[in-house]
Amino acid sequence: MTFDTEELLNLAVALAIGMLVGIERERSKGKGPEREIAGLRTFTLVALIGAVSFLLGQVTLFAVFAIMLGVLTAIGYRRTRKNDPGLTTEIALIATYLLAGLAMTQRQLAAALGVLMTIVLAARTRLHDWVHNVLTDDEVRDGLMLAAAALIVLPLTPPEPIDPWGIVSLRQLWLLVVLVMAINAIGYIALRALGARIGLPLAGLFSGFVSSTATIGAMGTRTRIHPELHAGAVAGAAASSVATVLQLAIVVGLVSIPVLIAITPSLILAGLAAVAYAVAFAWRSVRQFEHRDAPRGRPFDPKTALLFMLVIGVAIVVSTAATHWLGDRGLLLVSGLAGFGDPHAAAISAAALAQGERTSVELSALAILIAFTTNSVSKSVVAFVMGNRQYAFELLPGLLLMVVGAWIGWFALSLFGRTL
Repeated sequence: MTFDTEELLNLAVALAIGMLVGIERERSKGKGPEREIAGLRTFTLVALIGAVSFLLGQVTLFAVFAIMLGVLTAIGYRRTRKNDPGLTTEIALIATYLLAGLAMTQRQLAAALGVLMTIVLAARTRLHDWVHNVLTDDEVRDGLMLAAAALIVLPLTPPEPIDPWGIVSLRQLWLLVVLVMAINAIGYIALRALGARIGLPLAGLFSGFVSSTATIGAMGTRTRIHPELHAGAVAGAAASSVATVLQLAIVVGLVSIPVLIAITPSLILAGLAAVAYAVAFAWRSVRQFEHRDAPRGRPFDPKTALLFMLVIGVAIVVSTAATHWLGDRGLLLVSGLAGFGDPHAAAISAAALAQGERTSVELSALAILIAFTTNSVSKSVVAFVMGNRQYAFELLPGLLLMVVGAWIGWFALSLFGRTL
C-alpha cells in the first residue's frame, strides 16, 4: 500500500506521543527488579503498534491489539503491585495506545491530549501536595457544588420565559447564580494564588467581562466573610466597571461607528474614573496586606448567590411590568429600564436603531448613557444587598464618579458640537 503525506504525519504524531510519555515514565520508573513495567522503549513501541494496527486493520485489528495490551498490562501489574499498588503507569500505557490510534484520524487532538497527559504525569508530586495539603474540605465541597450547578442544574432548567411578558427565564436567572459562584471562585483562587494585595483587583477586572454586576455582588459577599478584604474587594468591583466601559465601546462599535464616536468622550471619562478608583483601592490593599497572607475560607456562599438571583429577578420583573403598563414611551424609557439589568443589551438595541436610521445618533447615544446610569444604580443596590456597609459606601463614590464623568463627556460634546 502507498503512504501519503497525511498518513506519515499522523504516524509521526503517534510516535511523538509515545516517546513524550515514555520519557516522563522512564524518569520515574526506578531501577532494579522492582522498577515499573514500562519506560521509554515500551511506550514508544506501544504507540507504534497502536498506529500501525489502526492503519492496517482499522477498528477491528486495533481492538484486538487493545485486548492483548490490556492482558499484558494486567500481568505486569501483578508483578509490581506489592511494591507500588498504583495504576498510573498501566493506565498511561493503555491511554498512549488509544491516543496513537486517535492520531491516525485526528492528530491535532491526539497531540494536545498527549501533551496534557504528560503534564499531569510530570506534576504528580505537586498535584498530590496540592490535593492533600493545600485544598480544604470546604474548597472541595464548594468546587463540586459549582460543577453540579453548572453541569447538572443549568441544563435542566427550562429556557422558556415564565412571566406573562415573555422576559424572565429561569435558565438565565440560574446562569446568574452560576456566574456569581464562579466569579467568587475565581476571586478566591486569585486570592490564594496572588495574595490579598493584587488577587482581588485582577479577578474583578477579568470577571467584569462576564458580568460586572455579578462581580460587584461577589466581591461584596467576600467582604461579609472577611471584612478586612474590603479594600481589595472595592478595587475589584471598580475594576469590573472598567470592563463594562470597554465592552460598551466594543459592542457599540460593532453595530454603529457614528454612535461610538458620539459616546467616546463619555466612555473615556467614565473609564478613567473607574481606573483611578480601582488603582487607589488596589494601592490601599497592597499596603494593607504587605506582610500578611490572604485568609482562607470558602470560595463562595450558595445562599448569597441565590439572593443575588432573587434581586436581579425582581428588578427585571418590575422594569418589564412598568414598560408593559406604561406603554412604549420611547427609546429613552426602554433603555433606562433595560439598563437596570444589562447596559450592553440596551446599547446594542439603541445603536442598531441609529444604524438603521430609525432614530438619530444623538438620541441613541443619550439612550446608552441613560442605560449606563441606571445600571450603576443597579450595581449600587447589589453592593448594599450583597456586601457589608463599608464596602457599599466605599464603592458608591466610584460608581458616582463614573456616571458624572460619562455625563460630563456627553454635555461637553454637545456644547462643542453646537459651536461648530
